[in-house]
Amino acid sequence: MSVTGAEAAQACIDRFVGKTYEPGKRDCAILAAHLLHQYGVPVPVMKGLQYSSEAGAIKSLKKTGCRDILEAVDSLGLSRIAPASALAGDLVGLPCDGPYGCALTVAVGNGRVFGFVDGMGHVFQPKAYVTAWRV
Repeated sequence: MSVTGAEAAQACIDRFVGKTYEPGKRDCAILAAHLLHQYGVPVPVMKGLQYSSEAGAIKSLKKTGCRDILEAVDSLGLSRIAPASALAGDLVGLPCDGPYGCALTVAVGNGRVFGFVDGMGHVFQPKAYVTAWRV
């Protein structure tokens, strides 16, 4: 079954909207993996990872051999694009604190993204971008 970008983005919204951020259960990596699952894209870098804190997430990320989230997404073979070119259902990396390199969000259209901000999953208009990937 083939899904459109809008359908994949909506599946992410349906699953995470209004839900609180919880590392290892509801975070940007889980959101991105859910998006890619909608497209049937395997995410081997997430296989077997278990963590329940941000420190645990960094430790798990390092075990994959990736320095940060940017490197982890790049390892999936997705093409980087300019964030302004992101279509609904593409991944968009936003600036974040800490050693992650970026926070992953899902493009939903009109420059807006869905992701976790202020501890909750919702749609918002980012003020800055790091990069994006075409899915």
